[in-house]
Amino acid sequence: MTKTVSKPALFRKLLQKGAILMPGAFNAASALLIEKCGFKAVYMSGAGISNSAGLPDIGILTRDAVVQQAEYIANAVNIPVIADANTGFGGHLEVKKTVQAFEKVGVAGIQIEDQKTAAKRCGHLSGKEVISAKQMVEKIKAACGTRKNKDFLIIARTDARSVKGLDDAIERAKMYLDAGADVIFPEALESKNEFQKFANRIDAPLMANMTEFGKTPYITAKEFEAIGYSIVIFPMTTFRVGMKAMEDALFELKKKGTQKGLLNTMQTREELYKLIGYDERCGR
Repeated sequence: MTKTVSKPALFRKLLQKGAILMPGAFNAASALLIEKCGFKAVYMSGAGISNSAGLPDIGILTRDAVVQQAEYIANAVNIPVIADANTGFGGHLEVKKTVQAFEKVGVAGIQIEDQKTAAKRCGHLSGKEVISAKQMVEKIKAACGTRKNKDFLIIARTDARSVKGLDDAIERAKMYLDAGADVIFPEALESKNEFQKFANRIDAPLMANMTEFGKTPYITAKEFEAIGYSIVIFPMTTFRVGMKAMEDALFELKKKGTQKGLLNTMQTREELYKLIGYDERCGR
């Protein structure tokens, strides 16, 4: 009998094979497309989930609401999913509940950040506040001590670069590793040189955010891999492209009163049904 490899274990194997490109999913359908297009893992974007609900990414959605989306996404695909769990939804006691909830629904790991929960902002915006490194260490220890599967990943994101400077972010990263974090995610670094300096001083798997219109210049996945990064996420690319395409289509529909000119830009009914397994679920 063949032993099934857990998704957390599968993700850890991927980490040994070069940089993992992870587009952001904002719902289960977008995750299915990511898998269809040959990507090996999915990043569940906290901003994408919030924005899909018509909300800014400032921690308005409850843990239950985010976990529900994580369950839909994880159940939809066969590849590992890493979920953005924001600040863990509170202090170290809340982080324990967060780990339990996300692990239960089948994601391969979660990312938690060292921002203040009450003042959470998008990582590439001004006005962020960070908790003390000691408080974040407590959260990481709580997360690592709560997971049932030792392969379930705890990714520690530090937002300190924009608040306290690069050196502080590096020192925090060292403390987070000592606390048990599996991956370090330095958010909103402002040059390729900064990413290189960070990698030179942190001996651990590293995650980079290649978001659009942010503080980080455009760096390719190959460039990130060459300077020591194991994961490159594109959290809002699919969301932004999709929203712009829908906006353009709606303007044309309003102007012409017909969608006939848009047909060649659409996913067909047959393509959609194949993607979501319509026939298989109907027993055909």
